[in-house]
Amino acid sequence: MNRRARRKSKRSLILVLLIVIFIAGASGVKIIQLHEKSEELAVTERQLEAELENAKLEAENLVNREKYMQTKKYVEDEAKKKLGLVYPDEIVIRPGDGR
Repeated sequence: MNRRARRKSKRSLILVLLIVIFIAGASGVKIIQLHEKSEELAVTERQLEAELENAKLEAENLVNREKYMQTKKYVEDEAKKKLGLVYPDEIVIRPGDGR
């Protein structure tokens, strides 16, 4: 091989190495970005799961409250609380005004 061929071969090798290094660097940056995005999505997922659990509990509480509101006990409690109604045989003791 003559000098020109060796120089051309070295230049080609250096060019190929630079391209490989560039691609590896770009891939590394992309991997880091994807990892950060994955962590952000994991945090968001945990938050959404907590919100879903809270919504399920709230829905269950509402169902229980709806069932309670359909009972005679609820009607009695509301009549006592809002209207001051009592059964004829009940004695109502109210707190005094502190005198």
